Amino acid sequence: MYRLVSRGAAIAAVLVQLGVTPLASQQTGDPMAGMPGMSGMMPSPLGISMDRMGSGTTWVPDAAPITSLHKQVGDWDLTGHGFAFAQYNHQSGPRGDSQFGSVNWAMLMASRMVGSGMLQLRTMLSLDALGVTARGYPVLLQSGESYQGSPIHDRQHPHDFFMELSTLYLQPIGKKAALELYVAPSGELALGPVAFMHRPSAMDDPVAPIGHHWQDATHISFGVATVGLFTHQWKLEASVFNGRDPDDHRWNFDFGRLDSYSGRVTFNPDSHWSMTAGYGRIREADDSMHRITASVLYGKATGTDGQWATSIVYGANQLIGQQAWSHSALIETELVANQSNTFFARGEFVEKSAADLVVADSAAGFVRDRLFKVGAISAGYIREVARVGVGTLGLGIRGAVNFVPSALEPFY
Repeated sequence: MYRLVSRGAAIAAVLVQLGVTPLASQQTGDPMAGMPGMSGMMPSPLGISMDRMGSGTTWVPDAAPITSLHKQVGDWDLTGHGFAFAQYNHQSGPRGDSQFGSVNWAMLMASRMVGSGMLQLRTMLSLDALGVTARGYPVLLQSGESYQGSPIHDRQHPHDFFMELSTLYLQPIGKKAALELYVAPSGELALGPVAFMHRPSAMDDPVAPIGHHWQDATHISFGVATVGLFTHQWKLEASVFNGRDPDDHRWNFDFGRLDSYSGRVTFNPDSHWSMTAGYGRIREADDSMHRITASVLYGKATGTDGQWATSIVYGANQLIGQQAWSHSALIETELVANQSNTFFARGEFVEKSAADLVVADSAAGFVRDRLFKVGAISAGYIREVARVGVGTLGLGIRGAVNFVPSALEPFY
């Protein structure tokens, strides 16, 4: 039996987007059409637009690009984009909390041709630890990482300041194929789908999925090396990386041995679809696990200045030495109806253990690895109220309801 455990869990937010341009101009092939000194991002080898790039080395549908600001400086193409949510977050129930805070990130990429190849330098920074404190922000049923030696539960941890610091090099090896090399002191490995804050179906949603640590939490690893081979439609990649979670000191680098590995295959059959499947063996500080992921992303332009994107994501973890897999699934969608109105929604299912949710107490009789099926449904709306230079300002609201089995009802 399942119970609705949170009514009106809500976030009211002010959204600031930097480097955002009207979607209508993107459809002309020049994301900065009409803006003095700006030009579209240079194509990568094989003529693939770099607008296809998501987080790390992931791809998104060509028809649902991530909006950004471009400027040519000599031989370098500079690209920047970012978000900042100033929000009031209220999560109801015994495990809920309220918080005024901000989640945010900004990304800068510098690209240039080197011979017949392309070199790209990236940095992605976040001040989450200031905006929502080192404990993170309230999200019922969320789990993952730790704070002051204890597992985080019912909160989303803040991102580290150095979300990404990486170098990407793409080299053609003929007319139909190219090699990829990605090296990052802090970066994303080839395993899951594009990280939620870069997914066109979730870019305006300020809250991480509760299945984040089953699907795309490996978007920050302090030590990554990836090699790949790709054509215009296919990409095959392999990574070695440091699989340990970052600690709760969010301003430094948490380097470790590159003793985890992963692989991913991506297929973009046309401009509207991007599909991935990945496997990883992740060595953490205390446990090691197998992880499998799969995703389907869809995107299309709507009207003269809109965009609709939808994602279906699956992820599963199995601790080494245990037989049981814990599964997760997500479907989310975002409709940029026009330059002023954006709607988004998400539905989730995750199997979380008593240890994940920190409910393994003797009074309830739970064992650490007992799995519980939990879920969440959320929806939100943002209204753009001002456009200043290369940025926009919006006001929005997001509401969520959460579901737990009756055995967890005393906790929630």
